[in-house]
Amino acid sequence: MLLIHVQKITPRVSYTFKQICKRILGLDVDLTSKIESFIAHDGPKFSYGKKPLGKELYFQSVDLLFEYGLNDLNFSVFDWEETKCFFPVKHENSALPFDIFAATFYLLTRYEEYLPHVKDDLGRFPATESIAYTNDFLQDPVIDIWAHKFKKNLLEKYPDLEFEEKKFKIMPVISVAETFAYKNKGILRSIGGALRDLWSLKLDEVTDRVKVSIGLKKDPYAVFDFIIDLQKKKKRKAKVLIGLGDYSNYEKNIGYNHLKHHTLIKHIADYIDIGLKVSYQAICDLPTLNKEKQRIEGVFNRRLKYVICSFFKIKLPEAYRNFIELEVEEDYSMGYSKHFGFRAGTCTPFMFYDLDYEVQTPLVIYSFCFSNDDRFSDIDDEATARKEALLYIEKIKSVKGIFIPVFNSKLFSDLNGQPFWKSILEFIWNQEDE
Repeated sequence: MLLIHVQKITPRVSYTFKQICKRILGLDVDLTSKIESFIAHDGPKFSYGKKPLGKELYFQSVDLLFEYGLNDLNFSVFDWEETKCFFPVKHENSALPFDIFAATFYLLTRYEEYLPHVKDDLGRFPATESIAYTNDFLQDPVIDIWAHKFKKNLLEKYPDLEFEEKKFKIMPVISVAETFAYKNKGILRSIGGALRDLWSLKLDEVTDRVKVSIGLKKDPYAVFDFIIDLQKKKKRKAKVLIGLGDYSNYEKNIGYNHLKHHTLIKHIADYIDIGLKVSYQAICDLPTLNKEKQRIEGVFNRRLKYVICSFFKIKLPEAYRNFIELEVEEDYSMGYSKHFGFRAGTCTPFMFYDLDYEVQTPLVIYSFCFSNDDRFSDIDDEATARKEALLYIEKIKSVKGIFIPVFNSKLFSDLNGQPFWKSILEFIWNQEDE
């Protein structure tokens, strides 16, 4: 047990220290604001505040974890060893040259996404607005890197301190916008699609439509047996998150109550954890979200635990509050659609902290760093894709985190035009855990 003295135990302090010490490093800690208790403690300990109490291990603080609400924060990002950091401190006895805890809180809570910013065409917070992108550390899990440097400080002072061993893991996530390309679309949608293909002179697709319709060819989006086979060969805590929203400009899946739809979802659920791809309309609309939740629960007869937002649109804090209201346990939306990297600065799951209410919530956020979908791709060859995947795998492995790649199921379709993505998923799936 490690004892930490702070000037005041706030919700922000408790949240941040638990994330760094317990969830990332596997170290049990206790907090105290009583100097007497701290002095009397004869085990491992350190202080966190404006100035040290004596000659103990000491980390200087800035004000962030002792504030309430949102404020305009002025700080600079600077190089430190092989990484970047911010919230610099100046006390000569501070074990680190920056406030690791305040910087962690700032990134995990997505503090910057609550502040005024320019949104993209889908109303999302773009990577280019983030402190990580503008200061060139989006590609690094900086919180986990900082945490392991903090661990080094502790071990130098207390070499017998024991940490729970953490292991590197891979958790693939498949987002399903449409379960069928041609089948089960209904007469009007099928005719309309065929006419569009003819108008665009996509004669091969017209032929494929006909062959699929009369049963001579498998539907191009029927990729789920491939994913299930991967799961059978190497068990992973993979997730398949399926959209059941009403048809709209953003949602093109077949009707949620279609029997073939139900059969497919149940088939996947026999092998892999199933969740919901929340429709664009439902992200911040509780009644619509509840309707989609009831739909998927009605299909596979289990309580909904896992969600991902369409297009990775997260409107904070409304979207996450709605998930909490409906007792969703895990979200996989924390990432960017057009940039690889760590949106929250970490590869370790963390609890959502509501900055408006100043409270840690039960919703667990799984942040992904590697994704591709049918709307965007800046990778057009297998060698580049493998190189990028391995880059992130090695970075995350070095800090014992979780590598979460997110793919749209359409990537593995013959219609994608980039057939190597099947090989990339198989390559990632077969990487060794620790």
